[in-house]
Amino acid sequence: MTQARSGIIVKEQSGFYWVAADDNQTYMCQLRGRLKDEAKTSDIAAIGDRATISLRREEGTNVLMGTIEQLAPRKSALSRALRTTGKRGAGQAEREHVLIANADRALFVFAAAQPAPDLKMLDRLLVAGEKSAIGALLIILNKIDLGSPPALEGLLASYERLGYRLLRTSALHGDGVDELRSLLSDGISVFTGPSGVGKTSLLNCLQPGLGRQVKAVGSASQEGVHTTRDSALVRVQGGGFLADTPGIRSIAPWDIEPDELDAYFVDIARFVLECRFSNCTHIDEPACAVRQAVATGKIARHRYKHYLELREELRDTYIIYNR
Repeated sequence: MTQARSGIIVKEQSGFYWVAADDNQTYMCQLRGRLKDEAKTSDIAAIGDRATISLRREEGTNVLMGTIEQLAPRKSALSRALRTTGKRGAGQAEREHVLIANADRALFVFAAAQPAPDLKMLDRLLVAGEKSAIGALLIILNKIDLGSPPALEGLLASYERLGYRLLRTSALHGDGVDELRSLLSDGISVFTGPSGVGKTSLLNCLQPGLGRQVKAVGSASQEGVHTTRDSALVRVQGGGFLADTPGIRSIAPWDIEPDELDAYFVDIARFVLECRFSNCTHIDEPACAVRQAVATGKIARHRYKHYLELREELRDTYIIYNR
């Protein structure tokens, strides 16, 4: 006897998906065959996706196994580009790796010190966030109990002027925890950022054992098994879902061509239409409004530098993959 349910994907591992269904049960599922073909070029199913599943009781057992029959359209997807391996990619050199689908907010976590904030990484995450269509992008500066130099405060203030909300927290002293807890009380939130910034300690401060719970769900039964994703969704007190992704060492934004990049640096995008040439790269063209804005301090120099570096990487990738 086949039964139908709908729910949200809360975990993925080696081609299996755990769906938290509307009946408050979680079922292990696989993709229907036609969806498996689509999954070769992209993560067609990812944590955060809404899915319709069919359930069938395994013969001779009481175990219900699920098949994902349909996936609802996404309202957002935080993605990065990954080199393809094995059968993934359908012949393409890169494929889309969806960190999370349908997130309502992304919280990019960095430390005030130990380690010092990597603003180049932050800018790449913000570009990926702008591309993702996630409604709210926030910057969390953790470990504020260690202090931060005035120069760093000046750089961080430039992000607040761009409209990015900056929340300062300390897992040690509890600073900013109540405000952060209220942000996570509904919808889907994703924590991401480099390793060593105190994400687990901060999560445990938010809710006793939350950091350990997230890690346990994300890494359970993975020894000796090839996995494509280590993150998982966990329900937090108040009703929201939270995904804590593994520490990111690097990120290459997905599906952004070099000539499109300026649209995802929100400070640069404001001046693009003022450039003399419609195809201005903002590198060495005359009458470039973007370079003029950098010279007058309207665009932070470190942001412009990171734009140039990322544009060059995207250009090199675009040339290699389109020969």
